[in-house]
Amino acid sequence: MIRLIIAEDVPMLRGALVALLELEQDLSVVAEVGNGNDILPTALEHGPDVAVIDVDLPGTDGLSAAAKLRSCLPSCRVLIITSLGNPAALRRALAAQVDGYVLKDALPSELAQAIRKVAAGQRVIDPQLALMAWDGPAQQLTPREVDVLRLAAAGEDVRVIAKELHLSVGTVRNYLTTIVHKLGARNRVDAVRIAKDNGVI
Repeated sequence: MIRLIIAEDVPMLRGALVALLELEQDLSVVAEVGNGNDILPTALEHGPDVAVIDVDLPGTDGLSAAAKLRSCLPSCRVLIITSLGNPAALRRALAAQVDGYVLKDALPSELAQAIRKVAAGQRVIDPQLALMAWDGPAQQLTPREVDVLRLAAAGEDVRVIAKELHLSVGTVRNYLTTIVHKLGARNRVDAVRIAKDNGVI
């Protein structure tokens, strides 16, 4: 029997995940949480074989929680589930040494199979995302987006960036929103960190 902990902040979706996985004869959900802060203490208490973690959680985000879990409870494998089909988020997940990364729109049978593979020590990555991940953040951002992000990284506010690049304030805000999404970042500060880590700026 593979013992699972489910971390998903939307109660209806979490309940559906638990119900679907409990239908599998070899899977048992021993705990469920809705906040990233609860993942590590709950896992330490229940000792699951696999933690199924949503990437976007309140409190500690899913990838940070996965890294802590990896460090404090290495016997627990980690499978990330996400609605973000973003290659940069996948690269962050791989950097956190997760064992699997699948999209939420996968079939229940595919999720169950991914859990079994992860529990057996294999790594499972959504194939479409794996192909997209070959493109680095530098290839994802346009030269203008890099300019905007470089100024943001220097601490300039939106109005200063707009004046410097001869753009409207609204356009700069749109650029920053797009940059955050492209890099799979949580916010502007996280986008700067990811870009610096990957040599984009």
